[in-house]
Amino acid sequence: MEEFDQIPDAMRTIARVNPKVIIINGGDGSVQAALTELHGGKYFGETPPPVAVLPNGKTNLIALDLGAQGDPLEALAKIVELAQADLAPHTVKRELIALSNGQGSKPVLGMFLGGAGLADSILFCRTKIYPLGLPNGVSHVLTALAVIVSVILGIRAAFLPPRPSPVRVSLKRGGQFSGRYTLLIVTTLERLLLGSKTEAGAGNLKLMAVEQGFGTLFRAVIASIRGKLGRNRLAGVHIEQGDEIEIAGERSNVILDGELFQASAGNPIVLRTTPPVPFLKLAA
Repeated sequence: MEEFDQIPDAMRTIARVNPKVIIINGGDGSVQAALTELHGGKYFGETPPPVAVLPNGKTNLIALDLGAQGDPLEALAKIVELAQADLAPHTVKRELIALSNGQGSKPVLGMFLGGAGLADSILFCRTKIYPLGLPNGVSHVLTALAVIVSVILGIRAAFLPPRPSPVRVSLKRGGQFSGRYTLLIVTTLERLLLGSKTEAGAGNLKLMAVEQGFGTLFRAVIASIRGKLGRNRLAGVHIEQGDEIEIAGERSNVILDGELFQASAGNPIVLRTTPPVPFLKLAA
């Protein structure tokens, strides 16, 4: 399969053979497109087979969360080995993020959303750094350095990520906050970036927002290193959980598992959770 628009036909063909497991090879964007079609198209009814994700593509936080690291061929061999027996002991349930405009549009499904300054940094990496042809690891380091320089020195230039646009974040039954944020993350993965802690039963959407400014980001990193991020209130750092989150702003970017969306005036982005979906976990 070479194009995302081939996914529906691929799913119909796969469903005919009633597979024991579905393996997705690609980065987070490929996984997101496949999950959206898999569960939106109902090709397997209400009981789809577990999904395994190979560690491939530019970024693959989903594969990392599921214990798939290193060589994709080795991960594939492990999956084939597991499929020879009962997969139940290796199957875990994950809720997905359902992203829509809140006006009845078909939701797009994923597991990790980056917004505000994080989304701008990802786009900066794609448009300015990746075209240089450097290895992924080097590209990500250069992007991180550019972000640090921009945050610490407050420099605005074409060769640096732009200043984050203001956004308003609202949690159903949980209040709201607004401002400019260096990091804005919503995920259903087990761990947020920076190792922040969340509470069981408080909602399946886990949110972290770090207000713009070097001091705030520095305090968040130090709290993470000390294992205290999310345990106590930290000025400028918002860590929340809920079942529905709305992100509003004027041309504010968010990226869900590699795909770009934009909140605009009168057109907020709405995030909800799906029922639990089965995945194959390769490591404890």
